[in-house]
Amino acid sequence: MGSTECIPARKPGQDDLYREAVTAYGAALERFARGYEADPDRRRDLVQEIHLALWRSFEGFEARCSLRTWVYRVAHNTAASHVLKDKRARLSQWVDLEYAAATPDPAHEANAHADADLLARLIAFVQTLKPPDRQVMLLYLDALDAKEIGEITGLSAGAVATRIHRIKAILARRFNVTEQP
Repeated sequence: MGSTECIPARKPGQDDLYREAVTAYGAALERFARGYEADPDRRRDLVQEIHLALWRSFEGFEARCSLRTWVYRVAHNTAASHVLKDKRARLSQWVDLEYAAATPDPAHEANAHADADLLARLIAFVQTLKPPDRQVMLLYLDALDAKEIGEITGLSAGAVATRIHRIKAILARRFNVTEQP
C-alpha cells in the first residue's frame, strides 16, 4: 500500500538550473567570452571555464537575484580571473579610456562600411580596454541596463552610466557617427 503523505515539490537542482541557464544564456556567454578573449583556442578554454564555474555555482544558488544576473556575475568573475591569470603570464596591451580616446583608429582607412569589418573593429576596441571598462561595455552590448550591470560588477548604476556614456562617445568618434541620445 502506498503512503498518502504529501511529497513536497522538487526544488530545481544544480543540473536543472545549469540546463536552464545554458538554454537561455548560452549564446550570450559565447559573445561574452569573445569580448574577453581574442584567441579562438583560449576563447574555447574560457567558455569551458565559464560553464564549469556556472555549473558549480548552482550548488549554492539561493535565487536572491535573477538567473540572468547570476549567470552574468559568474561569467564576469570567471572571465576576470582568466584575464588576471593571463595578465600575470604576459605583458598587457590594455589601455585606459583617456588613451583610447586620444589615439587614432588604425583601421580608419580600411573599408569601414562592411558589417564584418565594423564588428571586428568594435571587438578589437573592446578587447583593448581595461577589464572593468571592458566588462561594462560587453554587458551593455548584451542589452543589460545600468542597474543590472551595477548588480553584476559591484559599481553604482551612475558609475556604470558614466562609463557607458564615455565609451559610446569614443566609439562615435572612432566610427565617425553622431551619438544618439
